[in-house]
Amino acid sequence: MKKVKVAFICVHNSCRSQIAEALGKKYLSDICECYSAGSETKPQINQDAVRLVKKIYGIDMEKEQYSKLFEDIPKVDIAVSMGCNVVCPYMPGVVNFNWGLEDPTDQSDEKFIEIINAIEQNVKELRKYVLEKYTD
Repeated sequence: MKKVKVAFICVHNSCRSQIAEALGKKYLSDICECYSAGSETKPQINQDAVRLVKKIYGIDMEKEQYSKLFEDIPKVDIAVSMGCNVVCPYMPGVVNFNWGLEDPTDQSDEKFIEIINAIEQNVKELRKYVLEKYTD
């Protein structure tokens, strides 16, 4: 099976989409190439997200990830927006999902962990979708 290219997208590509990229690489790397991107960028990944993902999963997001624009990633098969309170980015010509997740920036660790857990569950559901739709 050719690997399906998945982009986790948000406006700033600094928190939820970065977490999704990290967990996508953890849970989907055998069937997907995972990326994250935004319509804007931030100078660094959200430091609470970096700290908590490292603590929970042992993944150092800053090692290989950084805030990117849509044009910085390859053409993808699936785009997953995180759920923006403003207009969510949309990628035409590909399968689009919106996970509708609240931005945990500037909130408690408990809120961050709640969002991280939701992203993990959504990534695992995405795995089922990819296996069902993209395998022979």
